[in-house]
Amino acid sequence: MPRTREVAAAPAAPELLLRQATLARTSDLRAKYARRGLERGRRLDPTMRAMLLRQLYLSLLEQQKFEEALEVAEQSLKTGVMRDVVHQDAARACLGMGDVDRAAGHLRLASRLGPASRRAFHCWTLGSVLYLAQKYEQAIHALGRAVRWGTTDKPLYRAQLELARKAAGQKTGNLAELYEQLIEVPCGGGYGQFVLGELAYQVGDFPRSRDHLRSFVKRTTQGRVALAVALKGELAHARRLLTTIRRKLRKP
Repeated sequence: MPRTREVAAAPAAPELLLRQATLARTSDLRAKYARRGLERGRRLDPTMRAMLLRQLYLSLLEQQKFEEALEVAEQSLKTGVMRDVVHQDAARACLGMGDVDRAAGHLRLASRLGPASRRAFHCWTLGSVLYLAQKYEQAIHALGRAVRWGTTDKPLYRAQLELARKAAGQKTGNLAELYEQLIEVPCGGGYGQFVLGELAYQVGDFPRSRDHLRSFVKRTTQGRVALAVALKGELAHARRLLTTIRRKLRKP
């Protein structure tokens, strides 16, 4: 009988590889599928290339390979797709490397390039980074812009703006009132727990502050790895406050 020729399996479509990367349960698998998709080279349209690069970026971020993650973000910028979001990604990688100034530069570009619907978010992220770096005057400027552009998340932005003003030694609004406003709205959940914890701490309500900060730490560390990496500065700050609160609550 004549031998039948073996037919090579057709390579998976980029769309399928992107889906596999997105659903991958480990960073290694995410990178594997993303790289396979990127091997298509010039046959990829800019949007597909950008989406595959982002999955590769996330896998590197999860593995805390920040320099490589930054290189991938810089490649993605060349696609011209959602450049403001990619600048946000580049900023995260820079923060992982401990380069706050470079991260701030990317976030400033994100706020300039992004549409009005994302401008407040970019300004807020910049303000948060500067606040944690104790660059309070610059943080006040960025957070002030976030408040001006903000809509549904404005209570969160306003609360952080007042915290930055207090840290800078400036006159602030009523922090207890800001706490009550923030706890009643959806943006008071998630990252808002971090801000609520700081507000409660500043007004001397240490049990509430402890509860909010514990909730923030638990949610952040038990969720996606990329989230914990991205919020590394907030986690460190929350843990410092929790240590201080434990001491205060032990005093007779």
